[in-house]
Amino acid sequence: MPEPVTPPPLPVTWRPRRGRIVAYTFAALIVIGAVVMAILIAPPFQLPDRIAIVAFGGAVAYVLHLLGRVRVEADEEGVTLVNAARTHRYTWPEVIDVTFTQGDPWPRIDFSDGRTIGAMGIQGSEKPAARRAIAELTALIHERGEARED
Repeated sequence: MPEPVTPPPLPVTWRPRRGRIVAYTFAALIVIGAVVMAILIAPPFQLPDRIAIVAFGGAVAYVLHLLGRVRVEADEEGVTLVNAARTHRYTWPEVIDVTFTQGDPWPRIDFSDGRTIGAMGIQGSEKPAARRAIAELTALIHERGEARED
């Protein structure tokens, strides 16, 4: 049986390391590539075409930013899940449990209203960091949430 984990001091933020590095590295490369392509493209292409190339590179970089910004934040009031498309804020009494099945890309957090939301900020591919983050978040939920274990 794994030994119990003490809750970390608040506020705490869990975010994937490799996912951020990959997302922001590719975003920078795409923007640089779009700008270079817009400058070096053949003469039949006019200014609007060049602007469109840079704008498309910027749009792809923005999508990569959405993937790179994912995180799970815990503070005195509750938990904030910043996923790619949406940010969710819940108070501690609303959070019930964290579930993570081996092979899942990220854990799911169960809430008192029946919802289950994926926590993309804890990436299952970063196995040791994910296990530690899930254990710390579980300890915080048991310490501060309604589902306290005595």
